[in-house]
This record gives sequence, structure tokens and C-alpha cells, in this order.
Amino acid sequence: MNYDEREYLNATAIDENSFDTEEKVRRGNDYVEDRLWEKVERVGSKIRFANEAKALYRYMVDKHVPWYRKSIVVAALIYFISPIDAIPDIVPLVGYLDDLGVITAVIKYLGHELVPYYD
Repeated sequence: MNYDEREYLNATAIDENSFDTEEKVRRGNDYVEDRLWEKVERVGSKIRFANEAKALYRYMVDKHVPWYRKSIVVAALIYFISPIDAIPDIVPLVGYLDDLGVITAVIKYLGHELVPYYD
């Protein structure tokens, strides 16, 4: 995580591992909205799960989904956006495997609930 991202997280009081209140989910939602599209544009051609990330985003911004259901999506998308993760994204061929694992786990968890959010 670079200095700007750390400052943003501190300024908005986001603990990237804890989204246990509606307020923390809202702040995480704002963080994702500020940074998701930049990452998808930058790496979309390198990864095959960009469509899944977009579906998760649509789920996250749906006003009818309760905050506690959004919490897992916010955490997964912040993990995807964050440059610091289990396998750095700059590692050739395998750099996005951990991101894929997190996104896949959330999609599996949400199941059919996520279907309407695909294009």
C-alpha cells in the first residue's frame, strides 16, 4: 500500500479488515468507488475476472442490498484494489491468483444472489 492509500484509509478511518458496521461499509464503498475503475482499466486485459469484479461493484452499490451483505463485497474489492496482498500483482503470471481466489470465494458465497448484476 503506498503512502496516498494509507493516508486515505487513515483519513476515512477504514480498517481494511473490518467492515462490521454500516458506517465502515459506507466508507469502504467510497474507497472502492474512488479506485476500482482505475485498477480495472489498468489490468482488465491481463485478467479474466474483470466482469466478476464489475458485477460485485454493481451489487455493492445496489441500494436494496443490506449493508451487512455488502460488507464481504467491499472487503474483497478493497483486497483486489490494494497493491499489497499475498502475491504482488507485479509477479508475472501468478500475480493475480490471490485476487482471483478472493473474488471467486465471494462469488461462490453469494451464489445466485449475484446473477442479476452481470451485464
